[in-house]
Amino acid sequence: MKNIKQGIRQRPKAAAIGGGVAGMMALAAIAPSLIAARSPAQASQPGVYQSTRSGLINAEFRAPYKVDYERLDSRLRLAASKPDMVGMAVAVIENGEITFVQGYGTTTATGSEPVTPNTVFRWASLSKGVAATMTALLDAEGKLSLNEPVARFNTSLRLPMGGEARATVADLLSHRVGLSHNANDGKLEAGQDPKMLRASLGALSPACAPGTCHSYQNIAFDTVSEIVEKVTGQTYQNEVRRRLFAPLGMQTASLTRAGLMSSRSWARPHVGRTTVEVNDNYYRVPAAGGVNSSIMDLAIWMRAQMGLAPQVLPDSVLDTIHQARVNTDRRGTMFARAMGPSQYALGWRDYNYAGRWLVGHQGAVKGYRSTILFDPQSKSGVAVLWNSQSGRPSGVQLEVLEMLYGQPRNDWLKIDAPGAGGGMPLQDVAAQ
Repeated sequence: MKNIKQGIRQRPKAAAIGGGVAGMMALAAIAPSLIAARSPAQASQPGVYQSTRSGLINAEFRAPYKVDYERLDSRLRLAASKPDMVGMAVAVIENGEITFVQGYGTTTATGSEPVTPNTVFRWASLSKGVAATMTALLDAEGKLSLNEPVARFNTSLRLPMGGEARATVADLLSHRVGLSHNANDGKLEAGQDPKMLRASLGALSPACAPGTCHSYQNIAFDTVSEIVEKVTGQTYQNEVRRRLFAPLGMQTASLTRAGLMSSRSWARPHVGRTTVEVNDNYYRVPAAGGVNSSIMDLAIWMRAQMGLAPQVLPDSVLDTIHQARVNTDRRGTMFARAMGPSQYALGWRDYNYAGRWLVGHQGAVKGYRSTILFDPQSKSGVAVLWNSQSGRPSGVQLEVLEMLYGQPRNDWLKIDAPGAGGGMPLQDVAAQ
């Protein structure tokens, strides 16, 4: 804990969009809903996203971008054609502008419906950033305190040795409640009730005292959905839609299985090339893994997290949720090795990549994967959604970062070497 930087990094004051007048013109041309931070968006999703086929969503606007989008598009098409892939959607932001949004592959392995920028996927544990944002908004409004003990809210959570009286709301959001990794997730996936499982956590052996170590959770983390409901008198899903998704203009975003499956275009989950059932397990812990949306809406969410929707998400809230709280143990994945040590904030991870502060998260539920990573200072970032177990798309972030920062390029997508694989073991834990 001593080597965690406690001070909040300065978030530069930026223009409303970034990129000056030309950026504003480009933004208006590609997506009226992106200006929704100024007023709630009511208009339908612009048709350009339904018909775009090049990765560039505004081919007429030729800014001096750092990312080579033609090269990126070519590499993504090749990656999407590999046998471990089904469908994928990618968005890139430079200088606060959504400069690239594109779908690849198909919504089902045996079908022909293409993935588009409007195709809806599951976010899995990218949902945790939504929960942290919602809770921090309530904290900023004085409706709760992140430093209050969880027991004050009379939730279903019980921790070993009465730890709910010591664990704070911030401890919940940073996975510092003193439990073993992913406690009771197997029982959640077997269909047991989340509130009953939260109550049973008190009978487990403690891994550490609350607030002293990081151990990733889903069932305990979702206690924040109960807290939001008790504070607001609304369901968690309704409050998130009202306070976050609607004012940001995230028109495809939802928090239920029905919301996913009723979408005009939605990507089916796959294990290998086999389409599998969408189960309700992690929708029953919505704060931990319940969000769905298109890549376009995820890009809008990423811009807001960069500080470009201050009417909805004030800088003070973003500083609170992005501040590092605890060191984390990273697993031996390609992405983790490339990024190096990380810290956990509130619903987000902090990285120090080549001396730059980056914020992101990864997610995984059965048949879906997701990832988001951005630089709050340069207002640039990348997000990927896909409907398979493959680990290959994790390399998209690293290839984009190398372009953004002018670094030597590597084959992170594993498409240059013959027979290069991108598989990932099946792991239904709602996040990596």
